[in-house]
Amino acid sequence: MEQALEMVKIAYQALDDKLAEDIRIIDIREISTIADYFIIADGNNKNQVQAMVDNAEEELEKAGYPIKQMEGYREGNWVLMDFHDIIIHVFDKENRLFYDLERIWKDGKELEAQDLGL
Repeated sequence: MEQALEMVKIAYQALDDKLAEDIRIIDIREISTIADYFIIADGNNKNQVQAMVDNAEEELEKAGYPIKQMEGYREGNWVLMDFHDIIIHVFDKENRLFYDLERIWKDGKELEAQDLGL
C-alpha cells in the first residue's frame, strides 16, 4: 500500500479516537507538490484540539513517520502538522469556518473514510 495512504489511515484513526469532528481527507496530488493528502478536522476547544494533535503525532511516530514541522500548537485554534506526504490541519470550530480550507482546496479529490476501509 502507498505510504501516504497508510499515514492517512493512521492519522484518521488517531483523530477519530479523540472524537474529532468532520474529518475530511483531500487528495491534492494532482494539484499541488506540497503534499499528497490534507486531513482537516476540528475539535470543540483548545484542550480537545491539542489532544487530537498529540494522539495523531504519537500514532504516526510509533508507525515510523516522524513529524517534520508543527505550528500553532500553543494557541490551539489551528494546528498544522507537516509529515511530508500528508499535512494535518486541526482547527477549533470558529477558525475552521473562517479559513474554510475545503473551499480553497476544492480542486482536490475528497476521499471518504469508507473508501480507505476506515
